[in-house]
Amino acid sequence: MNCRVVVEAAVPVYDVETAEEAVRIAISKTGEMLNPDLNYVEIETGTRTAPSGEELPPAFVAADEALVALELQMDVFNVDREEHARRVARKEIGKRLRNIPLSVLDVEEIEPQSDGTDSDGTA
Repeated sequence: MNCRVVVEAAVPVYDVETAEEAVRIAISKTGEMLNPDLNYVEIETGTRTAPSGEELPPAFVAADEALVALELQMDVFNVDREEHARRVARKEIGKRLRNIPLSVLDVEEIEPQSDGTDSDGTA
C-alpha cells in the first residue's frame, strides 16, 4: 500500500517584521533542514482558522517573532496500513525538523505510479 501523508509543522521564525517575510523564511528554513535527504517532501503554507471559522494567515507575528503553519506532503511506499504511513512520515520528517511540533493532518492511499512500461517490462 502506498500513501500520501500531509504533516502540519509549526515553524518558529525570529527577527521578522511581516507575516509574508516569516512565511518565506520558514519555507526556506524547512527546505534547508529537509535537504538533501528528503528533497521530495513538498512544502506549502498551511491553513489556519479561528474558532469562529474565520480564515487566518499562515503566520502569527508578535515582538519580531513568528510561528508559521506549514504543510509538508510526503509519499510513503510499501506500508501495511494508514497508521504505519503516519508513523513513517512523522519519524522521517521529525528526525530532520528537531524541536518543531508536527501533526499528521491527512493520509490518503495513492495508486502505484506507472513508469511507462508494460507488465512484462517493455515500453
